Amino acid sequence: MNVSRLWDAGGDVAPGAPASPLLVAAGPFVGTTVAGGARFNITARSPQTHILGDANAGGFFAAELRFAGVDQLLVLGRADAPVYLFIDDDRLTIADARALWGLDTAATTDAIREEIGDRRVRVATIGPAAENGVLFSGVFADYVRAAARTGMGAVMAGKRLKAIAVRGSGRPSLADPSRVRELAGQLVERLRAHPEYAIRRRLGSTQLVMRLQDIGALPTRHFQSGTFSAATAVSGETIEREHKLHAMTCFACPIACSRMVAVDDPRFPDLRFEGPEYEPLSGFTARVGNDDLPLALYAVDRCNRLGMDAITTSEVIAWSMELFSRGLLGSEEADGLDLSFGCGDTILALVERIAAREGFGDLLADGVRAAAAKLGRGAELAMHVKGLELFQADVRAMKGYALGNAVASRGADHLRSEPWFEFSGDRKRAIEQYGVAEAADRLAWQGKGVLVARFEEMAAVCDALGMCKNMYNNMEVLDWEETAALLTAVIGGTWTAAEVRRVGERIVNLERMINARWGVTRRDDTLPRRFLCEPAGPASSPSAGSVVELDAMLDDYYRVRGWSQDDGLPMPAKRRELGLDER
Repeated sequence: MNVSRLWDAGGDVAPGAPASPLLVAAGPFVGTTVAGGARFNITARSPQTHILGDANAGGFFAAELRFAGVDQLLVLGRADAPVYLFIDDDRLTIADARALWGLDTAATTDAIREEIGDRRVRVATIGPAAENGVLFSGVFADYVRAAARTGMGAVMAGKRLKAIAVRGSGRPSLADPSRVRELAGQLVERLRAHPEYAIRRRLGSTQLVMRLQDIGALPTRHFQSGTFSAATAVSGETIEREHKLHAMTCFACPIACSRMVAVDDPRFPDLRFEGPEYEPLSGFTARVGNDDLPLALYAVDRCNRLGMDAITTSEVIAWSMELFSRGLLGSEEADGLDLSFGCGDTILALVERIAAREGFGDLLADGVRAAAAKLGRGAELAMHVKGLELFQADVRAMKGYALGNAVASRGADHLRSEPWFEFSGDRKRAIEQYGVAEAADRLAWQGKGVLVARFEEMAAVCDALGMCKNMYNNMEVLDWEETAALLTAVIGGTWTAAEVRRVGERIVNLERMINARWGVTRRDDTLPRRFLCEPAGPASSPSAGSVVELDAMLDDYYRVRGWSQDDGLPMPAKRRELGLDER
């Protein structure tokens, strides 16, 4: 829904302008008994990248939107003073938020609930970073559920919209309730029987610290090494043993992969929060060379409260540290801070200074691409694609993820595809499903065009339905046929597997067409030089010596997609096939 409306808004709307639409949507599975149906998308033209901006988060906020009868919210214009929206079933109130401006995300949530007089009200809010114009600020629901990528918080701040609060007393209508119960029950059974169910329930995404360590894919010291000497000390297993209080969950989820943690450290009194996920955990440990787990957890909590994307925040800090280590940036240019890898005081100081746009933090507050441009050096070391910072994994160790990041519509982004299958080693299934045995080999480039294309379509359908990618893409608990059956039971009609997959393909192509309006072509489908030209290390790593053969994979991907080999845009025949030629 969001992508279609953003296309209809036209291509000449400046990012962050009052007339630029901000869209919040919850898909048809959200608020039902379908496991994983708990996520919302927030979409606008990104003020950080100037192309498609989109972020996604779970928790309970999306379900509450649906309980209030809201499938999609469109926000236009700009308030004269700070406000928040309160959706109370079919009543919409624009409330004064001047007293909330300046509060962090947790304090804002508490204040709105107190003002309304209901602790059950769900709140999605921005923090001080967005108010101060940090271009990678996000929107945080249920305190820590971060729709943080591409600067959607900055878009809300530009509209002087502090928060969206919602309370609903209804339930989504279903075309065939008994059939939904039957199919949803079968889905839960498949999830509980899945070989990854137990580890995901225990550790969630934090299991990836050790899994990526084992294949040499951690982003250690700004992707200079794929292994981290302190990996065990900062792992999900250590968090489980030393800090986990109990499991936390999203709406209608039988896995409960999140956790409440507490840190007993006099430096960080009363530190208790839900999290972390792998991305912020690895960002504030391996990526910045920090082996102090309590400090990393505090940095994650500060990003949540200040309302910033932890991936970008950790990248701009790690980038600064690498420049310093290479003699390309002096301490005197960075407020006198010690920019050595792993310096905890500097990590915490920069989190605060970025959020306040203060001193050296102001240079970093627009993201790493802009920081390199303003500094006048370091662009070749900036780990981004299309202006969005790379996630916490060395893609030389996973060629499908490398391609997925290069072509993703938001910029560097694993969540637009998540082609986990390349870790499987299942060459027989690779031939059956993708036609190329090497699709199951993470270090091979062959077959990754079709692999990424198919997983992109899955990811697009997953987001449109409002489902969790950990289930839909990574665990693959619903195939196209099963998705079609569920969709038929939920919204009616008679959906087929081919139609569901076609929806995913249409979304991917329409996103590409939106970005083409803003100048994106094949030249932008690239990766930082390090991954293309410098062999992965260390020598003892299972991925040692690997580089990304991107041009060959792009040729393959464009062929599968029906896009031009010259500019990487959908060709007329593909647009006609998908019914997009009139757009």
